[in-house]
Amino acid sequence: MAISLPLAVLAAAILISINEAGFRLSTQAATSIEEAQETRGSVNKLLQQMLDAETGQRGYLLTGDPKYLEPYDAASTDIHQTSDTLRRLYAPYPAELAEFGMLSHNVSRKLAEMDLSVRMRKQGNEEAWKFVLTTDVGMEQMNAIRSQINKLDQSSNLKMQAAQTQITRSLQLSRLGIALMALAGLLAFYMYLRQTQALLNSGRREQESLQRERDQLDKEVRERTATLAELATHLQQVREDERGHLARELHDELGALLTAAKLDVARIKSRLGVNTPEATERIQHLIETLNSGIALKRRIVEDLRPSSLSHLGLVASLEILAREFEDRSGLDITTDLEMVEIGGSAQLTIYRLVQESLTNMGKYAEAKHAEISLHSFDSYLTVEVKDDGKGFDSMKVGSASHGLAGMRHRVEAAGGRLTVASSPGQGTRIFAVLPKITQAS
Repeated sequence: MAISLPLAVLAAAILISINEAGFRLSTQAATSIEEAQETRGSVNKLLQQMLDAETGQRGYLLTGDPKYLEPYDAASTDIHQTSDTLRRLYAPYPAELAEFGMLSHNVSRKLAEMDLSVRMRKQGNEEAWKFVLTTDVGMEQMNAIRSQINKLDQSSNLKMQAAQTQITRSLQLSRLGIALMALAGLLAFYMYLRQTQALLNSGRREQESLQRERDQLDKEVRERTATLAELATHLQQVREDERGHLARELHDELGALLTAAKLDVARIKSRLGVNTPEATERIQHLIETLNSGIALKRRIVEDLRPSSLSHLGLVASLEILAREFEDRSGLDITTDLEMVEIGGSAQLTIYRLVQESLTNMGKYAEAKHAEISLHSFDSYLTVEVKDDGKGFDSMKVGSASHGLAGMRHRVEAAGGRLTVASSPGQGTRIFAVLPKITQAS
C-alpha cells in the first residue's frame, strides 16, 4: 500500500498533466485554424465582391441600364465591411497587416477607377468612360489585387498547416503519455491486487475464527436457553404441584376443622335452647362466620387447583370460571366451547390461559363484552379469548409483561403457539393453538 498508492497517484497526476497540456495545445491550434479559415473566407469574399462590383460596373457601362448599378452599389458597400473585418483579423500579425494594407490600397484605387467611369457614364461623357474602359489600368489593379489575395491566402494556409501539425503532435504526445500511464496504472493495480488478496486471506481467516466463536456462543446460548426453559417449566410444574398439595391440605385438614367446629356449634346451640337470647345471637354469628370461612376456603382451594377439572371436565370448568368472573366483574361473557379429549396437563394449561386472560381483562381492559371459544380439530385445538376493551399497542409490550410471558411459556411448553393481537381502542384477542397429543397428568 505504501508503494502502490503513491505510484497510482503519481501516474494519475502525470496523466492529467499530459492531457491538460495536449488540451491547451489542441485548443490553441483549433483557434488558429478557425482564425485562418475565417481570414481565408474573408479574403476570398473580398475578391468575389470586387468581381461582382466590376461585373455590375461593366454591365452598366455597356448597356446604360441602371439595374446593373444595384449589384455594383451592394458590392461596394460589402467591400468596406469585409475590409474592416480583415483589418481586425490581421491586427495581431504585423506582416500580414502590411500586406493587407497594400491590398486595401489597390482595392481603393480600383473602386475609385470604377466609380469615375460610372459617374462619367451617368454624365453622358461617352469618350471619357470608353477611354477609361479600354485602358489596362483596371486590369492591372485587379491583377495586383489577385496577387495580394493569393499571398494572404497562402499565409492562411500555412497557419492552418502549422496548427494541424501542432494538433498531430498533441495527439501523439497524449497517446504516448496515456500508454505510459496505462502501464504504470496496470503495475499499481497488480500491486494493489496482490495486497488486496493478502488482506482478503487475512480477513477470511479472521472471519473463520469469528464464525467459530459465534457458533460456539450460539450453541451455548441455545443450551442455556433450553436449560432455562426446562427450569421454568419445572418450576411451573412444581408450583402447580405445590398449589395442588396445598389445595388438598386446605380441603382436607382445614375443611375438616371448620366442619367439626360448625358441628360443635350446632350441638351447643341445641342444648342452650331459647332461654338465653344473647348466647343464641352469638352462636348464630359464629355459625355465619364459620360458613364464611368455609366459603373462603372453598374459593381459595378452587383458585389453587380447580376441582371441577377432575370432576366435571374442561368445558364445565371454563363455563363455571366464566360465570363466576361475570358475576364478580359485571362483564358480559359469551362462550362457544366444544367437547375435547385431552390430558390433564393440557386441560390445566387451557384453564390457566383463560383464567389469566380474564384476570388481565378485569384489571386493564375496561371492556363490556368478552368471548371465550374452544374448538377441536383433527390433530389440534384452538382457544380464543377476546374483548372489546381499550386494547394496547402489542408492539410495545416489554419484558415486564409477566402475565403474557407466562401464558406464552405455558402454551409453548405444551407444544403450542400463542398469538396476542391488540391495538389501542380495538380490544384484545388472545389465540392459542395446541396439539391434541399431550401427556395426561
